[in-house]
Amino acid sequence: MTAADTPARPSNEAPPAGRPSGARAWTVTVLLVVFMMVNFADKSVLGLAADEIRADMGLSATDFGLANSAFFLLFSVAAVVVGLLADRVRPKWLLLGMAALWSVAQVPAAVGGGLTVLIGSRVLLGAAEGPAFPVAQKATLAWFPNHRRNLPGALITLGVTLGVITAAPGLTWVIHGHGWRAALWVVAAIGAVWAAVWAVLGADGEHRTDDDAAPAGAAPSHAASAAADRATYRRILGTRTWIGTTVAYFTTYWCVALSLVWLPSYLRNGLGHSSEAAGRLIVVPWLLGAVALLGQAWLTGRLMRRGVPSRKARGWVGGSLLLVAAAACLALPLVDGTPAKTVLVAVGFGLGGSFATVAVTTVAELAPAVRRGGALGWMNAAVTTAGLIAPAVVGRLVDSQGTAGYQSAALLSGVLLTVGALCAFTLIDPARDIPRLHA
Repeated sequence: MTAADTPARPSNEAPPAGRPSGARAWTVTVLLVVFMMVNFADKSVLGLAADEIRADMGLSATDFGLANSAFFLLFSVAAVVVGLLADRVRPKWLLLGMAALWSVAQVPAAVGGGLTVLIGSRVLLGAAEGPAFPVAQKATLAWFPNHRRNLPGALITLGVTLGVITAAPGLTWVIHGHGWRAALWVVAAIGAVWAAVWAVLGADGEHRTDDDAAPAGAAPSHAASAAADRATYRRILGTRTWIGTTVAYFTTYWCVALSLVWLPSYLRNGLGHSSEAAGRLIVVPWLLGAVALLGQAWLTGRLMRRGVPSRKARGWVGGSLLLVAAAACLALPLVDGTPAKTVLVAVGFGLGGSFATVAVTTVAELAPAVRRGGALGWMNAAVTTAGLIAPAVVGRLVDSQGTAGYQSAALLSGVLLTVGALCAFTLIDPARDIPRLHA
């Protein structure tokens, strides 16, 4: 939400004049990093407890994959609806409502019940979490000008990684010591605590993102308003930049979904690691992804400050990460031994999940502020269909091919990542599309 499309805020919710990226901005950014950490801790529970849940409920790999896919049944729809709503309603209250719903959604499966209750709980959780990433990014980026968004955008994305890294050891211990339902109670409590803190400290940014040179709080010019009116959602979604960004981001989300749902099982059953070792190794691709995110943010920011256009600073840098990830996945059949395959899996899925910040900052640059929430929401809705498809596809591969199905899933991921990289290299160019969008 920006000053261009919202009424003035009370002084206790507005950033200090002339300091759009001051202490309050970074306080909100840190809170939203934690928000994303809780979000992905919620998502990771079922993957960490995959073997326990399958044994408890007598599920095949296909059944378990479908149960995880159910999480994304309303995920994309909610991302669009709330993304559009974020252009009209303060993100602070949307974020608070989402966090409260996350905690409520965990309760039915935590209390008890079988597969039906588990699926229903995951559908509700998915609907509540679907808009989280685009709304959190929009809320964060509203505090920063375009040339300074790479770091805060990367930090929000980093919250995804930190959520899994910090949750995996603790939740694994809870699952093994107290059962997988106890782990649901833990994440429900954490979500409730975050909601209480955000209700007190959360705030909406006011930095102008349509015209970074305008004074803070200044009304948009007639020319800017007219340009925004011409930049309809249909025109934004039809640009080559939006399409290329979305396709590349889809391949990243494919890797993220598989990392959450099937990677723990791949490490245990496909590569032969013990449960304890798998619990430690699961953080490696996420750590590698975190390093890639921060490195990408630093390099992109440096290039843009030197006047390098987004086509190269964002599209080419992001595409290069996807290309390296694709090569790692496609190389799996060429190496022997568990250590070598484990390294390739870590590189493939670690770097494969690194495009999110590029995607969000590129679309934020492309779309005017009054359309940004919707543009991000539509993108998130499109890319998260990967979460609906990927777990079920891998479950079918594992049931039909046994442990070889895990490697087949990695090869398929390599092909998709190659397509995503090519789209990033050839289609992303905001400098080309913005003038056409506003013409």
